Amino acid sequence: MHPVVAAVLIAVWLGTMWLGFAVVFPVLFPATLVVAGVAALGLYYLHACRTLAPSTLAGPSPVDPPEVAYRHYLLTQVWRDWWTITRTVVPRVWRTAHEIVVTLTRTLLGGLWGFFAFPVWLALCAGIAAAALPAAVLGGALTVLYGLVAAVGLAAWLACVLVLAAVERVFMAYGRILQTCPHPFCYERIGLPVYECPGCGARHARLSPGPAGAFRHVCRCGARLPTTVPLGRFRLAAYCPHCGGRLPERIGRVRVEPLPFVGGPAAGKTTFMVLGIRALHSRARAVGGRLAFVERRHAQAYAGAIREFQRGGRPAKTGPELPLATMVDVDLPGRARRILYLFDPAGEHYTGATEVESLRYLDHGEALVFVLDPFALPQVRRALTAEERRLVDQAAVSSEEDPADTLQRVLNELRSRADRGRQKRIAVVVTKTDLLERTGIGRCLATDGGLRGWLDRVGLGNTVRTLDQVAVQVRYFGSGLATEPAEVAGLLGWVSGLAGNADGPAAPPGTAEPPDGTPSGAPPGIGPSDGPDVPGTAPLRAPWPVRGRDSERVPAGYQVGRWAVLAGLSAVTVATLTGALAAAAGRLPY
Repeated sequence: MHPVVAAVLIAVWLGTMWLGFAVVFPVLFPATLVVAGVAALGLYYLHACRTLAPSTLAGPSPVDPPEVAYRHYLLTQVWRDWWTITRTVVPRVWRTAHEIVVTLTRTLLGGLWGFFAFPVWLALCAGIAAAALPAAVLGGALTVLYGLVAAVGLAAWLACVLVLAAVERVFMAYGRILQTCPHPFCYERIGLPVYECPGCGARHARLSPGPAGAFRHVCRCGARLPTTVPLGRFRLAAYCPHCGGRLPERIGRVRVEPLPFVGGPAAGKTTFMVLGIRALHSRARAVGGRLAFVERRHAQAYAGAIREFQRGGRPAKTGPELPLATMVDVDLPGRARRILYLFDPAGEHYTGATEVESLRYLDHGEALVFVLDPFALPQVRRALTAEERRLVDQAAVSSEEDPADTLQRVLNELRSRADRGRQKRIAVVVTKTDLLERTGIGRCLATDGGLRGWLDRVGLGNTVRTLDQVAVQVRYFGSGLATEPAEVAGLLGWVSGLAGNADGPAAPPGTAEPPDGTPSGAPPGIGPSDGPDVPGTAPLRAPWPVRGRDSERVPAGYQVGRWAVLAGLSAVTVATLTGALAAAAGRLPY
């Protein structure tokens, strides 16, 4: 090549390089940097919208249906969404940048013109490469945004969990709420029942403020379930977490009151329990309240016992199996409310220490009813004349178990408790007093100290004094078929804590009931003239309605969390674009 031509070409190349690096590069490089950064941000925002906008379980970041309840969005799913966006955007940005650089290299440097297009190629490639730094900074900022949303949301969630848990604890403590299992071979105390979803029947073992939500848990079927009793959890069907047995309605809202009927065989426990239920039912109706059986079979058994009494018969002997509590839900307006667990086992369960040990419901109660057959007392039996003995044998079956022995076995079992078996209230019910008053030894029941004094004289003095030490209050009550139902209701209302002192002053510890607490010869409490009066099993609370999203959609909490993150991303995107445009405008020549 001629030297002149070569010199001209070199001069042109140098001029082109000077023009490219001095004029083109300073403008093209920042423009490319801004465009590449905005493109990366736009790609990130596009995939974020695709990931966070869908409301269905399926999507770029699928939500796995839980076995029972969804966990809180901010605990796990928010980071799954972040990882889905990140692992999608980063490879996409890398592939796109690599393809553009390769295309630019082939296009701008693929021929002789590459010697002159080098500044343009370098500005474009350097801008794309340099955009990696702000993109990384932006990615870190978005990760911080995720962390900030998660931290704020989790702080609010934790505060709600602590407040709700504290409110429920105060509610349970103020109402002295006791929850126990009424089923045989269990009788365990319950901290938190297992609740059944009314939508799909799934059992929720931890339906309380926690990882699955503060105010509501979302079941796998989409139903939203309350987490505390004040929020309505008592309206769900509840089951014992130990044995799986069904628990009564309203458990957790009102106190369960275990009320054991203690007495030997044929002491009259079942008869007095039926009389007590009937009397409480009449009392509830009189004050505008309600009494209902929890189990239909108990309502049927009660109705059968009433019919048997009306025919002049006796209730069937209680079976030898461990008892399922007769559960009675009592609601007295303006007064205490209780779910009564009436335990009426066969008297044989009190005839041995091993048998008494199997009655684990004695571990939880603070009251009991000691049903005493006066004709089972050795001193009373010895005092009966032959004619009186025939009268008693014809009228009723007498227990062969000494009541003192029966009560001593129960007290020995109670002493194994942490509180040494301390009881708040003990009702001593002397049955068959209508017969007892027709005997020589029973004609002085209403005099000389009443029932308590009479029991002391017939050999139960040590037992009476032991009861004074065990219980805060002891009441003595004479029961027969002629006993006024109002008196029976008053006694059961007192011993169960339903009425407190509303039905009259409580007898001081160790004192006898007034003389009018004994049978007065009034018409029988149960008779054909009374008419049908059987409590039903109608629910005392409205069931929880099935509300929530379809099972194919994510919970509302997930949607809110995703929208909150997306709103933050939108704000970051707008701020970044505004800053980029302002920076680009500032570099343009005026």
